[in-house]
Amino acid sequence: MVGTLGSYAISAVGLTNQPRLIILAVFMALNHGITAVISRRFGQRDREGANRALRQILLLAAIAVIGFAAVGEIISEPLLRFAGAKSDTLGYAVTYFRIILCGIPAVVMTMGINAAQRGVGNTRIAMRTNLTANFVNCAFNWLLINGHLGFPALGVAGAATATVIGNYVGLVIAVCSLLHRDRFLCVSFRESFRPDFETLRPVFKIASSACLEQVFLRVGFFIYAKIVAELGTDDYATHQIGMNILSLSFCFGDGLTAATSSLVGRSLGEKRPDLAVMYGKCGQRIGFCIAVILAIFFVTCARPIYTAFTRDEAIIEKGIPIIYMCAIVTAGQISQVVFSGCLRGAGDTLYIAVTSMISIALIRPVVSWYLCYPAGLGLYGAWYGVIIDQYLRLLLNGIRFTKGKWTKIVV
Repeated sequence: MVGTLGSYAISAVGLTNQPRLIILAVFMALNHGITAVISRRFGQRDREGANRALRQILLLAAIAVIGFAAVGEIISEPLLRFAGAKSDTLGYAVTYFRIILCGIPAVVMTMGINAAQRGVGNTRIAMRTNLTANFVNCAFNWLLINGHLGFPALGVAGAATATVIGNYVGLVIAVCSLLHRDRFLCVSFRESFRPDFETLRPVFKIASSACLEQVFLRVGFFIYAKIVAELGTDDYATHQIGMNILSLSFCFGDGLTAATSSLVGRSLGEKRPDLAVMYGKCGQRIGFCIAVILAIFFVTCARPIYTAFTRDEAIIEKGIPIIYMCAIVTAGQISQVVFSGCLRGAGDTLYIAVTSMISIALIRPVVSWYLCYPAGLGLYGAWYGVIIDQYLRLLLNGIRFTKGKWTKIVV
């Protein structure tokens, strides 16, 4: 829908992705700790321990996220300028970024609740939350971007406003999922929310390494996005559409990761490492089948896919080879995120942090810069960097999974 406004709008919105994710990085790391600890407590049938940990986490997230959002508001313009925003996109990017920061508290709280629900195998809550939030988002996009049914045409600002509305609708649904006393996870506001560091210790143990991973992820992705942004607005718009399409395969991988992470943690809590390994292998096989189907879809429908995002023929022609690269990346991406989900579910987040540092923070930006500029491959050089990064992480995480040391980690 943003694409109907032009390449400047696609670029402006795309430029906010990495700065926003930098703000969310700490909370994403915390979510890995939540899922790992809650799934272990579920396997141990420790309902009180799980709910006590959840209350502590929600309290911590509510306090911290307000500070992060305030800092983001203050530094939004220099941050986006550093991210590669040009004179034709900076104003729109700053407007979009400042509005979506208002929804960050809702995003963080919803992510935390969904991570806990995944830990007990209740992935339907996350599905309902995200489906409803995105439906609301799309509806208000239609109403506010170009103006329909008497609503003002706010353009990029309208897209941001729609996102924030969807965020808070999702939060309401997520909170309601914790109000049923007959479920394993149930938070009552009559219970103590007083800080309890002993309860949070195992969460922090896992989250600290996951936080290191998120730092490397965000720094690597930020530098990578900046490298591509320097190519110009049209190239960055082409790239952003390609990344949105590639995110389709990541969504499948992310879903499998949520499943395997929860099942691995539960199995290890039940003292069944054999089941944990079996779930990991099963996730890999399902992921490979999905990857094959997606690759066929990308190759056979390359032009229609890009046309759905923009009518600019120059961007479409430049983007079709990127769709073919997405087909190559898909298998590596889904497989490596499933392996990493198994390792995170077991609490082996330090290893994932190290592989992220090597592959994302170092190799992807360096290789992409070299292929983009000295080698003269431009935008396609950046995508070769993505391919190398994904398959390197697949190799490293696959070796770790095969050795099986992760099944002996105590949480």
